[in-house]
Amino acid sequence: MQALILAGGQGTRLRPLTLTTPKPVLPLAGRPFLTLVLDWLAGHGVDEAILSCGFLADEVARVLGDRHGDVALHYVTESEPLGTAGPVRLALDEGRLRERVIVLNGDVLTDFDLTAEVDFHARAGALATLALVAVDDTSSYGLVPTAAGGEVEAFLEKGEGVGAARPTNRVNAGAYVLEREVVERIPSGRAVSFEREIFPALVGDRLFGHPVEGYWIDIGAPERYLEATYDLLGGAVASALPPRDAGGSLVAPGCAVEEAEIGPLSVLGEGCRIRRGARVARSVLFRGVEIAPDAVVEGAVVAEEAEIGAAARVGAGAVVGGRARVAPGADVPPGTRIGPTIEFGRSDEADAHAAGARGGGEPAGDPA
Repeated sequence: MQALILAGGQGTRLRPLTLTTPKPVLPLAGRPFLTLVLDWLAGHGVDEAILSCGFLADEVARVLGDRHGDVALHYVTESEPLGTAGPVRLALDEGRLRERVIVLNGDVLTDFDLTAEVDFHARAGALATLALVAVDDTSSYGLVPTAAGGEVEAFLEKGEGVGAARPTNRVNAGAYVLEREVVERIPSGRAVSFEREIFPALVGDRLFGHPVEGYWIDIGAPERYLEATYDLLGGAVASALPPRDAGGSLVAPGCAVEEAEIGPLSVLGEGCRIRRGARVARSVLFRGVEIAPDAVVEGAVVAEEAEIGAAARVGAGAVVGGRARVAPGADVPPGTRIGPTIEFGRSDEADAHAAGARGGGEPAGDPA
């Protein structure tokens, strides 16, 4: 089988992390994110994946190469943003697609039974089948009510069909099985949305929804990135991670931990140095991070080669960009975002949000 992963967005909700590392290859539990997705696909018989890239596309290809295990990798590059459906048409125009393709949003970590969705699609004689997942809060997602046989009755975008009139708690999970005929209907050469243009036009024309169970989260914001990290470390989602320590943490080879406290549920990338008396808990450190003596990093993300000064404190939900420096004794408040290479100290704390590119505005589950 063949899959196409929508991985072309800029990842603005994850800034400043994505200012220096493209979202598809952000380290998640110590691995480039999409390698976890590719493992899942391979487990369901996918032998070829096409990555639709845009922002920092060359870096994605450099990290992932042309093969991941049994999955051959190919790339199509958007010269300008093409929405969620336009990249699939671009792959068709470039001669990449077979008769049937699985399309995935590139920011979703899941372990649901993809094989069951493909089998349902074939039995139903569907043109398109959407994976539908149940969520407690539907406000950020498109609602997809279906008939008893799975036929999609409507495709309601965010804000439609809510409150007393809410028809379902099943939402679009961002995983589609499409026949080539559907792809051929996508207009060429412009931005096109599956959710707003293609799927609504298919209602009543062999568009089906398939309820799925299992783990599902989009990692497109810092709080969900951390949640997914904790879930991976705790085994809530299937993965091939190496063994964790007694506190459920992953410490990469080449790290120096000098009488420091590590964990629980933390990830230290290659070459990190954690000095005497420092504490790192429920946090993710990318490669080459330096934590000075007596500093505390709790519930935060610190990007590559950043430095946290002696006795500094980095609060929950804070994000420190690549090669940034937090001054000794500084207090980084919860939720602060510090941009790449920024010098953060007592006098410039008020400037941290502006320097760090707050981002935001992306709808959850979109491939941006």
